[in-house]
Amino acid sequence: MTATQLREALSLQILAEPDPQRDVTGGYAGDLLSWVMGRAQSGDAWVTIMTNRNILAVASLADTACIVVAEDSAVEEDVVALATEKGINLYRSPLATFDLCCRIGSLLGV
Repeated sequence: MTATQLREALSLQILAEPDPQRDVTGGYAGDLLSWVMGRAQSGDAWVTIMTNRNILAVASLADTACIVVAEDSAVEEDVVALATEKGINLYRSPLATFDLCCRIGSLLGV
């Protein structure tokens, strides 16, 4: 499944989508950035409520397919601009982290 297909299936809001054809191969949920950095896998859709610019560094290091900001957490424009610049897909959803994870898992068949 591509990032765009995931976005469409979950009705996610696009904040930045510079790599729409990126393959999503798994999922990860977490808000402790050092923990995510060491455990998220390449190709994961990372679900978080964190919105500071450090999420972009973590997503880049972990090579996640996208970041999905849960619970309509506010994302500053500078973070959105930096996501586009760094080539990181960044989406937002009103759903809770648990609900998003269940839906992503169902879509990916895990």
